Amino acid sequence: MTFEWGAWANLAIRWLHLTAGIAWIGSSFYFMWLDSHLKPPTNPPKGVAGELWSVHSGGFYRQMKFMVAPEGLPDELHWFKWEAYTTWISGVLLLALIFYVGADVNLIDASRLALTRWQAIGVGVGSLAVGWLVYDGLCRSPLGANLRAFGVAWFLILTVAAWGLTRIFSDLGAVMHLGAIVGTVMAGNVFLVIIPNQRKVVAQVLAGETPDPSLGKQAKQRSIHNNYMTLPVLLIMISNHYPMIVSAPLNWLWLAGLGVVGWTIRHFFNLRNAGQVRYDVLLLGALAFVTVAVLNETARPPPPATVPVPPFAEVRALVDRHCVACHAASPTHKGVSAPPNGVILATDDGLTKNAAKVYARAVATHSMPLNNETHMTDAERASLGAWIKAGAKVGS
Repeated sequence: MTFEWGAWANLAIRWLHLTAGIAWIGSSFYFMWLDSHLKPPTNPPKGVAGELWSVHSGGFYRQMKFMVAPEGLPDELHWFKWEAYTTWISGVLLLALIFYVGADVNLIDASRLALTRWQAIGVGVGSLAVGWLVYDGLCRSPLGANLRAFGVAWFLILTVAAWGLTRIFSDLGAVMHLGAIVGTVMAGNVFLVIIPNQRKVVAQVLAGETPDPSLGKQAKQRSIHNNYMTLPVLLIMISNHYPMIVSAPLNWLWLAGLGVVGWTIRHFFNLRNAGQVRYDVLLLGALAFVTVAVLNETARPPPPATVPVPPFAEVRALVDRHCVACHAASPTHKGVSAPPNGVILATDDGLTKNAAKVYARAVATHSMPLNNETHMTDAERASLGAWIKAGAKVGS
């Protein structure tokens, strides 16, 4: 029996990444909501800036926020950090398993840049480090004091990064590294700024010193940034399911446009939680989404020319030549241990059952074969499309 350790490792790490990400994003959303709902207490304890009463699961809760820090601290203090750390660690493991172990298949596109495996890995890891350094430097610059100006600058930097990565890596590899840059920045904020600043404040309180308010202000700045980056990074995480984005011409531009959509949705709810209902912000997000959709459809490759429906034997040979190395019960392609997404095209039944998926990937978006490493021609795509549109019949 052959044990598919790679597939099981992928499942375990992906599941962990998803679970930790939900926990991290949930806490980010909750604390932004909490800050916006704090009210000045009637008889506030010393140093309390606001409080909130809430009810959940049959219990009543009272939360209070201090302007800087209380005069004393309890023996047990809860820290929110492991959600962020676990999300980043599992994400990096997943990145390594899919794109570094499988660099030849999933990361390198020789038609764009003929990199060796180690060169590609070096560029990938380097992009994460450079992304953090650029972001952190921007935060510490005078621009960092202006949330709007900072947001525009960081958005433009990420857009340029997306454009550059799509000139180096495969489409999927480029998109996932863009997501990894954002995720690394978010985790770096927690690990290198938010938690260290909180530790310094705790140490100052325990030493009987007056806490430095700038530490909390800096941590809050990074926390707000993280909150606004959550929805764009979630979009990138699921983008592999939408080849019309990842594998489309100008994919970097579509990601930028949909990033704006995510930002507007998050901003709408942050304002709403603070008591401001700004439907114009939501309308801007809807307009951005429709604009991306229309321009994306316009920029797509023209549909295959109308060609006669080929005999099934010709289709079978075409699929065997371009698809079966990966999409078989036992793939023969280097680095592929199981058929991607469970799609098996080596049998006639599997081909007809998955004909719609084949059309979406190989005919409509040209996202398969991956990086077109088998050099599937437009004429072959048109022929395959004609057979599928005619009903994908075996023996026809």
